[in-house]
Amino acid sequence: MKDQAEKLRQKMLESEHKPGRSIAVVSGKGGVGKSNFTTNFATLLSKKGKKVVILDMDIGMGNVHILIGSSVKYSLKDYLDGQVPLEDVLCETNEGVSYISGGSGMSSLMEWSSDVFARLITAFETLQKNYDFVLFDMGAGVVDWSLDLLTSIEEIIVISTAEPTSIMDAYSMMKFIHLKDPMKKFYLLGNRAYTVEEGQDTTQRLKTVMQRFLKKEVSILGSLPEDPVVRQAVRQQALFTVLYPDAPITKTMKKIVEQFLTTQAVMKEVHATNESMKFISKLKSIFSRGRE
Repeated sequence: MKDQAEKLRQKMLESEHKPGRSIAVVSGKGGVGKSNFTTNFATLLSKKGKKVVILDMDIGMGNVHILIGSSVKYSLKDYLDGQVPLEDVLCETNEGVSYISGGSGMSSLMEWSSDVFARLITAFETLQKNYDFVLFDMGAGVVDWSLDLLTSIEEIIVISTAEPTSIMDAYSMMKFIHLKDPMKKFYLLGNRAYTVEEGQDTTQRLKTVMQRFLKKEVSILGSLPEDPVVRQAVRQQALFTVLYPDAPITKTMKKIVEQFLTTQAVMKEVHATNESMKFISKLKSIFSRGRE
């Protein structure tokens, strides 16, 4: 852990680039493969030369480190409590993806002390300065503190399966966030689709209801097929994109990553270079309003 922390510390000292994008991965309900998507998505982004860090925000039930077959000594909670520096809670996979475990005991942003919130802001600012993408692997559903965070994060990837309850919960999640921030950028991803048509139908239904009832345009990233290699990889505590590089789901995931990066390239041309720092300013504003 000490050698790894030193390695990450050196990497951050050497890093100089534009602030990274803050992106949350969410689902309306559990069991849709959110964390599995996040870890494999981050890994393929890393293989494209992007510096990626995952923050496991599924508090009390975080499983990012389990999926990649690792163990963690410290969590984000330890850093926020002032027990360890940020470098000590940062871990790295063999594929070069950094990650931070959430830990337990996190509550609403409004309930945090000024010191704790200041440490959180410092962490987010540091990560944005040193990574191209800061991925927040959120827990299923919405609670006060996660809504505070989601309102600030720039972009949201929403995952749903073809089950009617999953689609309805995903829509409810987007509606909840949209009503707080009508300008939020949403991406839709279908998962565990038994056919190409089923995956397309899942994302298109969500896109249609967002247009019809909220007048909101969203982007479709694509859909991932049901593939037995996913379960096999989970049992081996490894990533399916690494363990099974030629599997259908890995090939599909690579296309999704390509489409995502193409969209990001277009967005960079549209937005100002300091657009990503709005994440921090929004978070500070939410905390300030909660203190009034």
